[in-house]
Amino acid sequence: MMVMVGGAASCSGSTAPATQELVMAPLAQMSMEVQQAPLPVQQAYQFAAANPDLLKHIACYCGCNKLGHKSNYDCYIAGQDAAGQLQFNPHALGCAICSDITHDAMRLRRAGQPMAAIRGFIDTSYARYGPANRALVE
Repeated sequence: MMVMVGGAASCSGSTAPATQELVMAPLAQMSMEVQQAPLPVQQAYQFAAANPDLLKHIACYCGCNKLGHKSNYDCYIAGQDAAGQLQFNPHALGCAICSDITHDAMRLRRAGQPMAAIRGFIDTSYARYGPANRALVE
């Protein structure tokens, strides 16, 4: 399933900033806990499951490095089972910082921002909450 967001031309002939489609994993493939979570949390899990290429390179600032998390991706995905099915981490179900970081990454990706800009924004915006698990990301 994809969520499409497109730019439209205005009457004056100028165009809106280019936007990109966000790839989202189907909610039906998520754990029942995720399916019953508030919509923003569901969307964060869906985005995380479908976008490891981005979230594995985005630090988290909630203190989850103490749990062994290496990136914001680890707040959502605990690993894969023998059949290759994702195993969901319940951590982000109750952590607003994790979800907020993911939603900012989603917004910036949708706006077409490169990885470096997304990482820079996250680092600048969330460093006040605690140490990044960035050292583990690199």
